[in-house]
Amino acid sequence: MSRTTMPEPGVVDPLAMRRTMGRFATGVAVITALDGDQPHGMTVNSLTSVSLDPPLLLVCLTTGARTTEAVVGDGRFAVNILGARQEGIAMRFARRGADHFDGLPLQYGRHAVPVVPEALAHLECTVERHFQAGDHTVVIGHVQQVCDRAGEPLAFLSGQFGDLVERGQEPQHWFF
Repeated sequence: MSRTTMPEPGVVDPLAMRRTMGRFATGVAVITALDGDQPHGMTVNSLTSVSLDPPLLLVCLTTGARTTEAVVGDGRFAVNILGARQEGIAMRFARRGADHFDGLPLQYGRHAVPVVPEALAHLECTVERHFQAGDHTVVIGHVQQVCDRAGEPLAFLSGQFGDLVERGQEPQHWFF
């Protein structure tokens, strides 16, 4: 094991932080919302379930982004969990400043906000609360409605998309 010069405690290089957190495999989702009649969306991988009762989730959005402003301003948003072959959709909604819905048919279904066609799941939420944390806005969403379909998820690890496959084994129950 090589020894390196340790940085001053509490000082972490942002690129090192990104690289290190990139070792944590995640799924990929697109957050969609409306600002008046204008749809907005953003690709995220900072998403987690917070509570089942009540049903709450947490998503981290870039502060100042149009989608963030739409989510906070309207108080409603959808989480669209992407499937294994939706890398193009993930990249479309990752581009800053683009019209993410250009040429993409808007679908609403039972939802009050637009949803990504053919996503594995949609969770429609109202904003329970939000707060600033560094360069992101943390949004706690109260899940109002869900729908899902069978399929493989789109995974993200070390800045690259990948596949996540089930191992076909019964999980080991480590809790009592």
